[in-house]
Amino acid sequence: MEKQPASNPASRQRLDKWLFFTRLIKSRSLAQKAIEGGRVAVNDERVTQSSFQLKTGDMLELALDRRSLIVRVVGPGERRGPYEEARLLYDDLTPEQPKEKLSAYELATRERGAGRPTKKERRETDRLKPDFDPRED
Repeated sequence: MEKQPASNPASRQRLDKWLFFTRLIKSRSLAQKAIEGGRVAVNDERVTQSSFQLKTGDMLELALDRRSLIVRVVGPGERRGPYEEARLLYDDLTPEQPKEKLSAYELATRERGAGRPTKKERRETDRLKPDFDPRED
């Protein structure tokens, strides 16, 4: 009994390996957890097995912590290389999200009286206390 050769096995790759090689997820074990947690869909179907075989042309929907991605598989990866090399393995089809940016100044300022008092405000408050001794300042 002869074994039938697979139809170009190099064009298919495990889902967890592919996510790791493309640098979409930091480690293979994190990729496995994301897949088993139901945060990955291939061709509009949730996949819960890390060993799912991806092929060129598959569409992936990936729900990450801070963003969601939609990518098309361009090819299998051979190794986890630099970002420029990993970027060639997929096409990013994620729609643009409007970004609401606040300047650093807007984030750092607070309304007067809100939050922790300044040293000057603390001293003024201390002077109102009956047991205040100005020599301890």
